[in-house]
This record gives sequence, structure tokens and C-alpha cells, in this order.
Amino acid sequence: MDFLFLAYAFLNFTTKQINMSLEGKVAYITGGTKGIGFGIAESLLEQGMKVAISGRSQEGVDWAVKNLGDGERVLGLVSDVSKLEDEKNAVDQIIAKFGQLDVVMANAGVGKFAPIDEMSDKDWHQMIETNLNGVFHTLKASVEALKESEGYYMTLASLAGTNFFATAAGYNATKFGVVGFTQAAMLDLRKYNIKVTTIMPGSVASHFNDHEPSEQDAWKIQPEDIGKLVVDLLTMHPRTLPSKIEVRPTRPDLK
Repeated sequence: MDFLFLAYAFLNFTTKQINMSLEGKVAYITGGTKGIGFGIAESLLEQGMKVAISGRSQEGVDWAVKNLGDGERVLGLVSDVSKLEDEKNAVDQIIAKFGQLDVVMANAGVGKFAPIDEMSDKDWHQMIETNLNGVFHTLKASVEALKESEGYYMTLASLAGTNFFATAAGYNATKFGVVGFTQAAMLDLRKYNIKVTTIMPGSVASHFNDHEPSEQDAWKIQPEDIGKLVVDLLTMHPRTLPSKIEVRPTRPDLK
């Protein structure tokens, strides 16, 4: 009987640990001024977290900070993820304001689509520098802070990271690279109790590739759906790591 009581008490204790609040933890989201990044920021703020978001333009950052609506818990930063020094500076500002960094979401990305014989050198390098170099720069800048907090690093990849299609040679190359990079980083960093996950969405109602979301996108994954997924990952038991997640609309566009 005593053994059963102790076992019950232990299970009850671990269950409480599983349901620990995210309140007060600090997240950094690149490309957080709109779309998926903005949706993730909203979801984390709802959990009581402090959130830093970055974008390439001051105008976009100012708009996002204003619309996230909590100046005390939101920090807006101008950073180009293709530049390591920008990301180092961003992380320094986050630590200076909030004192810690628990979650990093490498979300910034661009897409340029054209047949390979028509793709410009400029577009190719912009995707490589933002989508692929960017996830490395963001992790490189934040990894020591994540070691200290035993935090969580996530990348926003795509189903294009496992499924190739015409006109997407450059985009496929970067997203295949993001998936491979993140999975290898997971193996490197788990010895520090840092969790690493890549999220691979299909069609999302976002501003990606200059798209303006409308009612026609109701069938797609919504940014807040990815935000909820991130919250679920952050509140999962520490012993369990979903390292690669594919997520797609339940039903395709039925025109």
C-alpha cells in the first residue's frame, strides 16, 4: 500500500510538472511582424510569455508591436537574418531587456518561384541567404543563451522541405536544407537539454510571397493554428521531443 501511495504521489508530481505555465518565459521570433510569425507571437503572449519579434523594416516592426498590444512584454527589433551581426545584436537586446532567452523561432523566409532556367542569380542568393543562412545565424547568435536556459529552438520549414515541385528549385533547396540543418542541430544540442524542432506547414493563409490573405484562404492553415502548435510543443513533457512535424490543411481547396 505504501508503495502504491508513493507511486501515485510521484505521478501526480510529474503531471504538475508537465502542466507548468509558460508565464514569464522569453521568446524570440524572426520574421515576426506578420503572417505565421505574428500568429505565433500572439499565441505566446496569450500564455503570459514575453516576446521579441524582428523584421527587416522599422515600419513593419512598429506596426506589429502596436498591434500585439502589450508594450511591456513585447520588444520589436530590426534585424536582417542574413547578417550574423544583426542577429547577435538582436539577442543582446533581448537579454538586456528581459534577462533571459528561453525559446527561439527561426521563422523568417522568402520564396521566389521560376523555372530553373529563368531563375535569377539575385533571387537564388536571396533565398539561400535568408532561408538557409538565416536559420544558422539565428541559432549561432542565441545558442549560448539557450544552453543557459535549457531552452527550445524551432525552425519554420515547409512541406517543400521533403516534396519538390516545378518552379521551386531554389525554394526546395533551402527548405530541404532547413530540415536537414535542424535535425542535425537537434542531435548536437540535446546533450545540453535544448529541444530542437522543425515545423513543416503546407498551405498557410499568410503574406508569404506577397500574398494578401482573404476569405478565399479559409480552407488553409491559419497563423494562429501554428501558434497553437508551438504552445503545445512548449508544454510537452521534457522527456518527449517531436523533432519534425508535418502539418497540412485537413482538406484541399475545393473550388
